Amino acid sequence: MSWLRALKDTARAGMTVERAPLEPLIALRAAAGLALVIGAGLALFGPGSAASSAFGAFMAALATLQKSWRPRPVLALASGLTLAVSTFVGYLVGSSHAGLFLALLAAWAFAAGMVWAAGPTAGIIASGNVAIMLVTVTLPTSVPQAAGHAALIAAGGVVQALLIVLFPVRRWGAQRDALADALAAEADYARRLRQDPVAPFDPQPLMTARDAATVTVRQARRRPAELHGARGLAERVRPVLASLADPAVGAPAEGPARDRVRELLAAAGEVLDAAAHAIRHGDPVRLPAPDLAVLKSPDTADVLTGAPLRAARRLAALLDDVLETVEPRSGRTADPGESMLRPTLPGLVPLAWNAVRAELRPGSAVLRHALRVTAVVCAGSLIGHVLPFGHAYWAPMASVMIMRPDFSQTYSRAVARFGGTLVGVAVATGIVQLAQPGMYLSGFLAVVSAGLMYVLMRTGYAVAQVFVSAYVVFLLGMGGVRWDQTVPDRVALTLLGGLLAMLGYALYPAWETPRLRTRLADWLAAAGRYAAAVLGQYADPARARRADVREALLAVRDARVAWQDALGRAAGEPVRHRGLSRAAADDAGDALAALGRGVMLLEAHFPDRAHPPVPGAAELARALRSATEAGATAVRERRIPRWDEVRAVLADGDLPEEGVLRAAAEQLLDSLDEVSNALCP
Repeated sequence: MSWLRALKDTARAGMTVERAPLEPLIALRAAAGLALVIGAGLALFGPGSAASSAFGAFMAALATLQKSWRPRPVLALASGLTLAVSTFVGYLVGSSHAGLFLALLAAWAFAAGMVWAAGPTAGIIASGNVAIMLVTVTLPTSVPQAAGHAALIAAGGVVQALLIVLFPVRRWGAQRDALADALAAEADYARRLRQDPVAPFDPQPLMTARDAATVTVRQARRRPAELHGARGLAERVRPVLASLADPAVGAPAEGPARDRVRELLAAAGEVLDAAAHAIRHGDPVRLPAPDLAVLKSPDTADVLTGAPLRAARRLAALLDDVLETVEPRSGRTADPGESMLRPTLPGLVPLAWNAVRAELRPGSAVLRHALRVTAVVCAGSLIGHVLPFGHAYWAPMASVMIMRPDFSQTYSRAVARFGGTLVGVAVATGIVQLAQPGMYLSGFLAVVSAGLMYVLMRTGYAVAQVFVSAYVVFLLGMGGVRWDQTVPDRVALTLLGGLLAMLGYALYPAWETPRLRTRLADWLAAAGRYAAAVLGQYADPARARRADVREALLAVRDARVAWQDALGRAAGEPVRHRGLSRAAADDAGDALAALGRGVMLLEAHFPDRAHPPVPGAAELARALRSATEAGATAVRERRIPRWDEVRAVLADGDLPEEGVLRAAAEQLLDSLDEVSNALCP
């Protein structure tokens, strides 16, 4: 892709307004917290202190609106307290020597960039710390006053946390939606299998539901009964659906057996949809009787035989368990010992440190991002002080809030921030000119602007920036600063900050395109380990560990998501492909997805522990593991992988000529061949 096209695409993406579900009650609560803080600050301490406390309340509320499964009060407290520390340390250093403050700013910016290794929510909070530190260090005039400002900022975070505790909005709503989305995705999958027996399934909803189900010990004791256990059942339903529909291991492609399979899949879709609706709204399950009658029909054994009959019976049993599990207020309680536990905030510190330390290596995209942020923020601060404008901090503040570890987000946010700033300051300036608001009315308008931003922030960054810019104009007006003293400076320095962010990425990029082969190789190796783990259940049913299969499945899902994210980022980069074209990448990705689907068919027919070892399964598992590891090395080295070892086992091994294992193994080999064909020049 050329630079011109990349710039057009990112500009279009940045200014796009999306349709997104709004959460007005949550936004109202956040705006109410901001109003309380500003009102108390104005009444007790004056506009300067009110502005400080507003920064804490504003950023704390913003942190709670990020996509995170951690309890929202914890996010508000973490944001407010870290902002307070940043402000106080910044003043202690900045008040004595400008050069020392620049060094501190560089260290803070580098740390904020590296924190992205711990996740986007942590990265956004850390970036906000740098941005607000640039502002608040200019407000105090003494160390006691700086301590007071820091305390007010922390108080803003505490207020937001208390409001979340006192006025909860839709408890467990995000977790309910995540689990309901997973069940609804499986319902859609069941219906698509009726028409396309080998339809693909994106595991992302199941991965999101797993993240949502990871809770703290306190949450595990309080979690509603319908949120405990249904996700694990949903994971077990998916391979059974695929196995029932696939003609290679399920019913024939045509005939009465296929018609019955279509009826079973349609009924499964209705059951899963009913369960999803009940979980989402906390209502009893309402299921049409004909669907249950289809699943429990006594004549199924007359139509289906062998593996399809086993899959049909297994599906009916699993759906019964789903309906029993999702029944609200069933009286069951979750055992914290059986839950996936999320570490406490202090316990998260060593995990975050390990994640950051792992990225301190040459070639790390996070390290490159941290270095870019450091250079751009320092350059923006120096240039801002040289230029004949006031509020020199606006340029580096814009840069640090714009910059992200990938190209597309950085450039689209730069365009969106400048466009939103132009509109926001124009509208706010018009209101100021017409209304001539005083201190309290300016504070009220600032709260209204922030509330609208909280409501509409998911519709696009440009929309959010319109109201953020208006919020800043009114907040400064609250302290008596005239619009003509701020608007020209803000527009010019925001443009400068955006240009510096874009220039920083262009000069020191972290392109994803050259790493696509590595991502594909990682997925291939993970898929091989997953296949070997599943085949191990057939090779030694008595001593096989189901946990090994689960761990391998999660690893292959992570590798698949990493590949898809990398492919999405590479699609918008102004870089020509280096040995892996877009067509080759798409074909190879489809082949590996089919490989995972073939392994999933085997997972649906695990033998009982009393079953004797299946001949040839252990040999095939070793061949697949060895071949995929060698194939991953070949992909990284730009060679075409070969699967002679797997082919030899299928041709000369002891695998049964009939049955699920032989049919699925042949599908695995076909998928591996498709990977090689996709990578052929």
